[in-house]
Order: sequence, then C-alpha cells, then structure tokens
Amino acid sequence: MRRIVPAAALLALAAALLTGCTDAVAGANAETPVGPPVAAQVPLPLLDTLLDDPKSYVGASTAALSDAAIVPVEKSPAQALPTTVTSHDLGGDTEVEVVDTSRVVAIDLAGSIAATVWGLGFGETLVGVDQSATFPGTEDLAVVTSGGHTINAESVIALAPTLVIADGTIGPRDVVEQLRDVGITVVTVHNGASFDGASALARDVAAVYGAPQAGEKLAARIADEVAATTAEIGMIAPTGDDRLRMVFLYLRGSAGVYYLFGEEAGASQLIEGLGGVDIPTELGWGELTPLTDEAIVAADPDLIIVMTSGLESVGGVDGLLADKPAIALTTAGENRRFVDMDDGVVLSYGPRAADVLDALARAVYAPEPTGS
Repeated sequence: MRRIVPAAALLALAAALLTGCTDAVAGANAETPVGPPVAAQVPLPLLDTLLDDPKSYVGASTAALSDAAIVPVEKSPAQALPTTVTSHDLGGDTEVEVVDTSRVVAIDLAGSIAATVWGLGFGETLVGVDQSATFPGTEDLAVVTSGGHTINAESVIALAPTLVIADGTIGPRDVVEQLRDVGITVVTVHNGASFDGASALARDVAAVYGAPQAGEKLAARIADEVAATTAEIGMIAPTGDDRLRMVFLYLRGSAGVYYLFGEEAGASQLIEGLGGVDIPTELGWGELTPLTDEAIVAADPDLIIVMTSGLESVGGVDGLLADKPAIALTTAGENRRFVDMDDGVVLSYGPRAADVLDALARAVYAPEPTGS
C-alpha cells in the first residue's frame, strides 16, 4: 500500500529539486561536467511502492545502487607537490613528504580510499587497490589484498608504486615498514566510518595529492548530498515509537563468524540516517558484539541489515534462520525482514555515501521482494 506523504513535504521537496536543477545548470555552464550522466531516479517521497506500515512488511529485499559509477569533482586537479602530511601510523604520527603521485596504491577495508581518490579526479593515478574497490573503472587495476583482507607486500612492490595510501584497517602492521624499507612513500590517513568521516577523508586524501581545493569540493558535495537524502528519508520514515528498530549483522558462515556491528563499525550512522533506531547504540554495545541467542532476542529488531555475500554464505534467509533459530524468534526473523547490500558498498563511506543511504531507504521503505 502506498503511504501518502503530506502536501507540505512534497512542496518542500519540489522546491529543493528545482534549486538543485538550477545549481546543476549553473555548474554545467561554469565547467564541463566530468564523468557519465547519472540517470534520474524518482525521489523517495514520490515512490509508488512506499509501504503504509513498514513494521508489518513480510519478506527480504536487496539494496542496490542505481549507478555504481563515481563522478569526479574535477578531472586531474592541479597539484602542488612536494607536500608534507602527517601519517597516522599505528606506532605513532610521522611526518611524510609526498613528491610523486603518479603511481598510487590505495587500500582500506571498505574501499573508501580508492573511491575518494577517484572522486577527487585522480583515478588515472591508481595502479593498485583493495578487494573492496569494485566501482566502474577499477576492473583492470591490480588487487593487492587477499580474501582475509591482508596486504601482500610483494604484490604491492611489484607495481612499483610511488605512493601507498592506507588507513591501518588492513594488515599485517609490519607491511608498512617493509614498503618504506624499499623506498615507497606510505601515508596512513584517518578514515572514520561516518558521513562526516567521508568528508574528512576527502580533505585528507586531497592534501596528500597537494590538491586541497579539490578536497573541499568533494567534502562539500558529500555533505550536501547526504543532507538532501536524509531530508527525503525524513519525509517517508515513521516517527516516534513507529520507527523501525534495526541491527547490522555481519555474517561469514564458512568461518562461523557472526557479529552485531555497533557505532564504531559504521553501521549506526546508516541506521540513524534511515530514520531507524540503532539497537546497539540504544543498548550501549561496543563496536562489535558477538551474536548470541540472548543478545539477538534481547535486541528483538524489526529489520536486520546484512552484506549480500555474508547472507549467501549462510544459505540465504532460510539457512540463517535454520542455523541461528534465535533470530527466528525476533520480529525481523518472524517477518523475514532482511535487507542485504553488496559487501564492497554498504559500509564504504565515501563519494557514494548518499547513494548508499538512498538505496537502503528504497529497500527498507519501498522494497522489491527477493527470493532470499
């Protein structure tokens, strides 16, 4: 059943869309657009499939980006090199001079650094990425991390990079020193799993490239797009006690790994951006909470967000409920209310942060059923 959005909200949305179109035209007149055109989507409040009561919906759904491409804010922005930046290494901060960004390896757990490099307009400098960097344009780049998200030092060195940008989420720790020992410049940046963290990362990576103006452009674009998407979600998400109670469940069935992600893991901002109640935050859980029968029954979520390959690793929804019958006792389990999203996208805060939020909102509030 389609939920009726208040007329005042629709008028506000129309005004926002008109302003956005005007800004886009002005920008196009001022500077040649970079990247392929992105197909327009129906705004969230205007979707015909909006649920009248999201809590009562039965069935799983998949969140997918309408366009996985990352459009740079500029094409090959001007750089001022050499530049000196602070590398936030695990052993302490170190001042590092960057003199050459012609061959860059960008690696982190979520693929956010490579995506940010691309969003800044320096995609042509990338020669190596992590396995989570799967956006269009990376198909022919070398992948230097393994299935266990560890760095293969030899594969990095073989690429003869002039610069490696990492964030410390991929190990082992001594690889950084190995790379520096052979003369490769390595910079470790902060990479907060949040919307503000995505903007900060844009600035930090741009600083490494000696292109701070491009960093400010990308940071502002990320913030503006997230704010606009959050405002749209606010028009369709239930309020008060009707808000959906959610958890993010990390699954790796082959390894028997089951964790409930908390605030520091990045799931909380997504859930709050979706207008939901983040149960781990409400209950004061830490970054990672092992899934126990007691924990999931106490949480009793209305909806569970998972990574697509994680859900596949346990045999889909049926396999998960059979393997973890306590989940079947929750509201989400009874209603088979799971939303899955690609592993390399769902927690990859970066240039596509607003797109991820939008895709999840469509799967939550205007779902297309899947066979999971």
